[in-house]
Parts: sequence; structure tokens; C-alpha cells
Amino acid sequence: MGSVLATATDTRDDVIPHVEVHKKGQSSGMDYHALNAMLNLYDDQGRIQFDKDREAAREYFLQHVNQNTVFFHDLEERISYLVDNEYYEPETFEQYSMEFIGQLRDRAYSYKFRFQTFLGAFKFYTSYALKTFDGQRYLERFEDRVLMVALGLAQGDEQLATALVDEMITGRFQPATPTFLNVGKRQRGEFVSCFLLRIEDNMESIGRSINSALQLSKRGGGVAFNLSNVRESGAPIKQIENQSSGIIPIMKLLEDSFSYANQLGARQGAGAVYLSAHHPDIMRFLDTKRENADEKIRIKTLSLGVVIPDVTFNLAKKNEPMYLFSPYDVEKVYGKPFGDISITEHYDEMVDDPRIKKTRIDARQFFQTLAEIQFESGYPYIVFEDTVNKANPIEGRINMSNLCSEILQVNSPSTYHADLSYDEVGDDISCNLGSMNIALAMDSDDLGRTVETAIRGLTAVSDMSSIDSVPSIRKGNSQSHAIGLGQMNLHGYLGRERVFYGSEEGLDFTNIYFYTVVYHAIRASMMIARERGERFGGFENSTYASGEFFDKYTEQEWVPQTERVRELFANQMIPTQDDWRQLKADVQQYGMYNRNLQAVPPTGSISYINHSTSSIHPIASKVEIRKEGKLGRVYYPAPFLTNDNIEYFQDAYEIGYEKIIDTYAAATQHVDQGLSLTLFFKDTATTRDINRAQIYAWTKGIKTIYYIRLRQMALEGTQLDQCVSCML
Repeated sequence: MGSVLATATDTRDDVIPHVEVHKKGQSSGMDYHALNAMLNLYDDQGRIQFDKDREAAREYFLQHVNQNTVFFHDLEERISYLVDNEYYEPETFEQYSMEFIGQLRDRAYSYKFRFQTFLGAFKFYTSYALKTFDGQRYLERFEDRVLMVALGLAQGDEQLATALVDEMITGRFQPATPTFLNVGKRQRGEFVSCFLLRIEDNMESIGRSINSALQLSKRGGGVAFNLSNVRESGAPIKQIENQSSGIIPIMKLLEDSFSYANQLGARQGAGAVYLSAHHPDIMRFLDTKRENADEKIRIKTLSLGVVIPDVTFNLAKKNEPMYLFSPYDVEKVYGKPFGDISITEHYDEMVDDPRIKKTRIDARQFFQTLAEIQFESGYPYIVFEDTVNKANPIEGRINMSNLCSEILQVNSPSTYHADLSYDEVGDDISCNLGSMNIALAMDSDDLGRTVETAIRGLTAVSDMSSIDSVPSIRKGNSQSHAIGLGQMNLHGYLGRERVFYGSEEGLDFTNIYFYTVVYHAIRASMMIARERGERFGGFENSTYASGEFFDKYTEQEWVPQTERVRELFANQMIPTQDDWRQLKADVQQYGMYNRNLQAVPPTGSISYINHSTSSIHPIASKVEIRKEGKLGRVYYPAPFLTNDNIEYFQDAYEIGYEKIIDTYAAATQHVDQGLSLTLFFKDTATTRDINRAQIYAWTKGIKTIYYIRLRQMALEGTQLDQCVSCML
């Protein structure tokens, strides 16, 4: 079918559905960037000018988006053109009738979606909307992208497609960037962008890992590797002593690989490496992030993570020495890789075993060094190994995490032939994510419906993903169907409801909210297993199958402890012990389709387009300053912040790490994987404060720590008495 394209200069409301038409579609003439900047200045009454940011969003459409958007005469013409010219995948539309597609498109537009902020609109059109191949004109509105994602994920299921449109267009559920960006597009990357791989102690595995880094980075993925199994510097090779170069050269190779596979120059590849605290190269590993590190060992772009067992804390507490063990010797003695062994359980016997080469360092000095490096660089991430594995419902051991420290899944090694072909394909990890907007989900009449739709949408991403270039990733995904349902906008919701973050009511809400979500998530996975007659690989050996997982929910009552939280949940169903008993019976009978269900990522761009506070941590500032390419500084107000409720929007530096950790601890007990926890410190903090926070997090049952952030008080070009973003 022929198509007529034009630049959308028409000011009809159906052409510019995202904005309220300002003066019948006429621009005020004031630059949208300048209007947004006024958000950072008080008015003459000392109030934040939120209305200027909303006006900036309107002007952005009138001055830029509408002038650069291609429009079509009707839906059929639009689809034909975009398919014929290889913008959209034809398979997406072949699963539905044109009548249904039209009805669903009308349904999406009937919600009259509006971006709440300038940055939300700017992020969507800069990073997500389909553009002409020259990048100059837009081919999608927000509703169009939602429609394509719903049609693509539902795979012909009209009921699911409709539910996904409803949940996404209302903002209750937002798929992560790779999914929301790529579904339905002909020229696209993967729907999944986060991968975790093991490296074994042999050159075949190391070589395969470099190739995997290149392949996955080329496809837009961030990749984490576990280095704990690799023999240390100076270890023997073929019984000849002092031959191994250790892990640092591997880190250099990985860093160069990510830099080379930079996704057509769009952005640098991203990688992380994790190492056991009891690996002999641990101190050299940490030194790679020192500001004054020698260039021969300095790691600039690779993220670092340390896996710390309970015994390490106990040794420091008793002021006893800390032994580091040769992975080469440990594997010879125990017959399995170092990372697959519980160091806490076997620590004393490994110390006493003369067959295992070991070195001794000061445990307290280790933690001091850890804090120093975090103080300088924000790294390393921390995985509390024993906490993670005690909470793990799946058979196997968790020995690493991902780029954002929220993915915690079991893995297994691969073995290779001399020609690098696989002898046995192991299980590596991929993670596809999406997050619920807590505030909007709580505003709905059925929180469970949103959770179920999100679980089904994320499951579709897993079903549709097959990373053939890395067989261990492909196998792991096909066995596990693992997903990661996240949450965001906790602080925005609490502030709107006039509840202080980290208060008694705030912790009570967090506990009951995540308690309710885990019930609905497991129930949804059980329903999928029942419908398909398929369980995740290894279900029979999980604590879901034994019923042990459900004991904490069936043997005690979980109800709100405060009157305020009882009010907040007045219109939502809170699962009872009887509900859990029935779910336990159903799971034992039908199984579950997804091995892993929840993971709370930090959320970045999707928070802005969804108008949410990031993840479940507090806001970093009431008005956030971001650098957005050539546009320069852009200002973003905390969601639901008003001049009347500003006292409930203390920033993370004011709130302090204890309340943040308490909040994450309340949620953690109901999340099978991890939560990306960033800790914030004032500029007066010391390494001792960071040590205290690490110990507090460990004692509270936190699974991982992501970044350490120190407040920088010197903000260029701002004045403390006038600038909202500096306001304490």
C-alpha cells in the first residue's frame, strides 16, 4: 500500500495527544529548556515552580516533537509503511486481526496519556521512540510504543495484549529499557541486556569468556563474570611454580573487549567482575580501582564486586587473621571449583589442610581497604554470600551478581574440548527486568492483577529470548525461565501519602507491600505452569516443591502493624495464612514456571518516563540535576513532590544509611533474588562510617550493596540560597 508522509505541523488534539494544547496549540514562544531551568529557582514567594516544568513539557511538544513527527492518514497505512520499510517486524502483526489492532490502538490513546515532566518526555523521544533511519523524525508516540510492546509480548494472546496496554499506559508496570526499546522493531537489540557468566580455571574457559563479552556487548548487553575460580598470580601451571599471571590480565582483556564492542559507537560496553574475599589476589583486585594505581593494573571502566562470606566478618570481629586460599589447590582437594564451595562451612578445615596453599592477611585491614576503595571510587559492590545462599530457594550455589547487584541465581560450569567446542554446556544467567510503579499500583483496584500481568509479560521476554552466540546463556534461560520483577517509586508514594521514608509506618508499608507482591508473583508463575504443563528445571529439588519456602507465611500472620498502613491497604487484598496454605498446595501440585521471580534494579531512564522515584531508595535530591548530551543541564522534580508536602521528601543523605538499610531489609525478606542497594553518605563521612554501614547491612540480612555515594557540596553555577537542587 502506498503511504503519504508529512511533518506533523497540524495542531489538532488527535495529532498531539500527549500535551494539553496550549492556547489552542500555539506555543508561548518561550524556550522549553529555559522553562525547565526555572524549576531550579524559587519564585518570589519562595516556592518551587513546578508549573514551569509542566509548561516546558508542553512547549517541547509544540516546538520540537510535533514539528518533527511523521503522521499517516490511518492505522493500516502506518503499519504497511513501517513494515514495508523494515522499521517494524511483520510477525508482530501477523498474530492479530487488523480489527483487534485498531481497537487496541484506540484503547491506548483513550487514556489520554501525558508526560508529567519535561525530562520524561525528553527521555522517551531521545531514547525510546522509533525514528526514521536518519534519526531526524519520530515515527512513534508513547502510545504507539506501548502498543507495539504489548502486541509483541502477548504473541497473539489478545487478552494479555489488552492487559499489558492497560498496565503500561497507566504507568503501573514499565518494562526495562531493552524490552521497551526493542520489542516490535526490525532493527533492534536483544530484549534482555544483563548477563552473568562463570570463568573456570582453564584457558578454554577464559578464551570463551572473552568471546562472550564481545558477543553480548555487541548486542547491547551488560555482562558480569565470576573470577573466583581462576588460580592466583604465581600459582603453578602444569606443576611448574610461579607461572600463572592471576586475574588482573583477564580483567584487562575483558575491559578492552567491552571498549571495542561499543554497540556501533552508541555507548561503551559495560562489564563487571566478581571475586571472593578469600581469593589470594583480592588485595591486588581492590588496588585496581585506587586513584593512584599504576597504569599497568589500573581498571578504569570495569565494575568490581566482592563476594564476602560470614566467616570474614566474624574474623574481623574477633580480630583474627584472615586466610586466602589457592583456587587451584582447593579444586584439586574438593573436586569442584572454589566459587562453588561454602568458605564459611569449610574455612577451618581448609586452614588446617596442608595440601592447600594459603596466605594470611589482617581481616580488619581488609575491611579498611574495602572502605577506602569505596570512598574513592564507589566500588566494589558487595555480595553477602551466606545471607544470599541461606535465602536461596533453588538447589545450587549463588557465587556472584550482575552489573547492578540485584540478580542472584544459581549457575553451573561448562567444560570444553581442545578446539573450544563444548564438552558439556553449563548454566549461565540472563536477566530480563521490568518494574512496577508502587504508587500507581496501589491506586488501582487490584494489585494482584498488575503483578500477574507483569509476570506474564516478563515471562514472554524469557520465552522469546535465545542468545545462540553464548550457548550457556541460552541453556540457562531455557531451563529456568527466570525473570526479575522490580519496584520503583517507593519514596514518591510515601511522600505523597505523608509518610516519612524509614519511619515505623514506612517500614510497615514496605513489609506488607512486598509480602503481598510475592504472593501474587508465585501464584502467577504457578498458573502459567498449570496452563502449560511445564515447570522450571530443578523444581523438584527446590524449597517450593518441598513446601519449606512457604513455612514463614503459613506459620505466622503477616498484617499491618500501624493504623496508617491499614488505611493504605483498605482497597487491596492482603493474603491470609489460608491463602498461603492454598497456594502452597497448588504449587506442590502444579509447580512453577519461573525459577526466579523478583529482583529490584536501580532503575534509571524508565523512572523518568514513568515519573517514579528510582527503585525503592530515597531521592538523591528534591530537584535532580542531570547532564543530557548537547542539551546540557536538565532539572527533574521528585515525583509527587509539592510545595505542601516537601518535608516528607528528605533526601538520601539526610535520611542516613540506617533507615535505607532498614527499608531494604523489610523488602528483602520477600524477594527471592536481590535489591540494588545504594548507600549515601554526607561529605563529612569517613571510611569508618562506611565500615559501620557494611556491618549494619550484614547484620540486618541485606544480600548485596551496590554503589557507595558521597555527597559533593560544591555545585558549579548554583547558589545555596536560591537553588532548589542544593536545598538541604
